Amino acid sequence: MSTYTVHEPPPRKDESVAAPERFVFVRDGFYFWAFVLAPVWLLMRRLWLALVIYVVVTIAVGFGLAFAGVSSTGRVVAEFLIALGIGFEASSIWRWTLARRRWKTLGFVVAEDREIAERRFFAEWTKGDAPHASGKPSSPEPNYAVPVWRGKPSPSDVIGLFPEPGASR
Repeated sequence: MSTYTVHEPPPRKDESVAAPERFVFVRDGFYFWAFVLAPVWLLMRRLWLALVIYVVVTIAVGFGLAFAGVSSTGRVVAEFLIALGIGFEASSIWRWTLARRRWKTLGFVVAEDREIAERRFFAEWTKGDAPHASGKPSSPEPNYAVPVWRGKPSPSDVIGLFPEPGASR
């Protein structure tokens, strides 16, 4: 199962709150197409700054390795490692860009695919668990259960898996 983070865009000029159709679900994990075709993947997601950084780093590493006299095999390995890093960090890059654009992170959902994640999120969101559904922000304080009082611990209580000293085995 995958974990998805849910991001809400800032409202447009004619909106008081952003339309739910514009929410973005970002899956955690490895992005194969970001690994194989990083520039195209970055362009499709409109991650302009990340694309510029990727191009600059790729060119700098290529020139640096060529200037250092590294063999073509070494340069291919370096490019492969950069691509692998992009594949693993694609979701973080996407979230970073959304945060820079002032998108709010509403929460996360665990689901088999994006469609099920959307269904689960919006089912809970329409119940009033989301900040905009009730009109007021949710409490930042977590609700904790009251601990059960069992009385004073006895000397025979064991913490962990260690037996009591001197007891029979």
